[in-house]
Amino acid sequence: MRILVTGATGYIGGRLVPRLVEAGHEVRVFVRDPDRLRDVPWSADVEVAAGDLQRASDVRAALEGVDVLYYLVHSMSSGPDFEVTEERIARTVAREAHDAGVKRIVYLGGLHPDGPLSRHLRSRKEVGDILLGSGVPTVALQAGVVIGSGSASFEMIRHLTEVLPYMPAPKWVRNFIQPIAVRDVLHYLIGAASLAPEVNRAFDIGGPDVLRYGQMMNGYAVEAGLKQRPIASLPVLTPYLASQWVNLVTPIPRSLAVPIISSLQYDAVCSEHDIEQYIPAPEGGLTGYRQAVRYALAKMREGEIETSWRNGAVADAPADPLPSDPEWSGATVYVDRREADCEASPEHLWRVVEGIGGDNGWYSLPVAWAARGWLDKLVGGVGLRRGRRDPERLAPGDALDFWRVERLDRGEFLRLRAEMKLPGRAWLEFTVSPRQGGGSHLLQRAIFFPSGLGGRLYWGSIIPFHGVIFPGMATGMARRAEAIARREREDARENARASA
Repeated sequence: MRILVTGATGYIGGRLVPRLVEAGHEVRVFVRDPDRLRDVPWSADVEVAAGDLQRASDVRAALEGVDVLYYLVHSMSSGPDFEVTEERIARTVAREAHDAGVKRIVYLGGLHPDGPLSRHLRSRKEVGDILLGSGVPTVALQAGVVIGSGSASFEMIRHLTEVLPYMPAPKWVRNFIQPIAVRDVLHYLIGAASLAPEVNRAFDIGGPDVLRYGQMMNGYAVEAGLKQRPIASLPVLTPYLASQWVNLVTPIPRSLAVPIISSLQYDAVCSEHDIEQYIPAPEGGLTGYRQAVRYALAKMREGEIETSWRNGAVADAPADPLPSDPEWSGATVYVDRREADCEASPEHLWRVVEGIGGDNGWYSLPVAWAARGWLDKLVGGVGLRRGRRDPERLAPGDALDFWRVERLDRGEFLRLRAEMKLPGRAWLEFTVSPRQGGGSHLLQRAIFFPSGLGGRLYWGSIIPFHGVIFPGMATGMARRAEAIARREREDARENARASA
């Protein structure tokens, strides 16, 4: 079949696409920024349609000749008007899919009870209802907590359990949840594409275990080799206060913690298992919660996290690229430029540049960087603990602490766009080049477009900070590259002596 996948750069979509290709389908992906797919392993195997789901003409062009549409997008962290945005996009897609003669829509929504719902769950249900009423046969799969390496729900469980020896928690820790492994979600998504045309309905999907949220945390503790955590249910912790708490003690930003926690106010248990009549369970059966945790931990240890919540869009974060020539952009712009010579090769220096951030740090005043990360967390930003998906390699669109990779020319150039809370827009650039006579050269630029008087005052207030941190950062990266090169030479000599 010819398949269009929306949300291909997201957590589920990024895993679904290569599996659809492997199954023999002809896959087209709909993305806003094709550069985000440039280094994705499966990018050469798919057709890329660039556009905005809010523009009917873009959706119409992407749907031409399509048999099956996967609707895997949501705007739950896109700001206070997300409900209006989600409804508008769903109606546009539903109308265009019907007019294009699409034979099947597959939608992934949220598992929910009957009755009043949080804004986020209500919006997900409304999107499903719009697609089911589109006139195109639709399957709306409704999943609860998805467990897999890199999923936001799993990361929240992991960090809460690892960070806190004692867990004061809202009363929702006693609610019942039916988690599902990400591999089982993908199994049902793939199977849904081939259902008969008369199937037009929602299905609840969940794993074999029904647990309280507190049991899930302690189940993680057992699998991770930790002591089980005492958990106290405190009725005074409202969903809003709980989301602030999660924002502070985990990498999950407030914009994502709010929808997750608001959804946890309700029991999320399958009310029916009709999906089994249409899509048989995977070979060996559905994956239990503890086994799903084991799989996720193994993927993390091996550094094989396919996709991550980190790479999702951040609410209110600037998304516009840096003007090609900031100094001539016509706006007020401040630039901090630093340079450092390095005795190591450009290849060694680039390895340090591409490996920056996350556990490797920022090579200058780690206490100051940590303080900036905590300050960002306090005001609802993503903070430094978001980390990075891969410890060594980056790709355009990757999240990197409170930055995002905007441009990457491997071996030569890296540009990061700031996603921390700022009174303006900021970028950080690194350029690696060979040095005449041997070695390499690093050019580092911090670029800031202030917003109003507050932005100008902000830049002035941090000039002393920049005067210390940025020179140390450039020279620290150069010295780190030299240390790596020396160690490799020493290892090579040791190996030569041993073999002799």
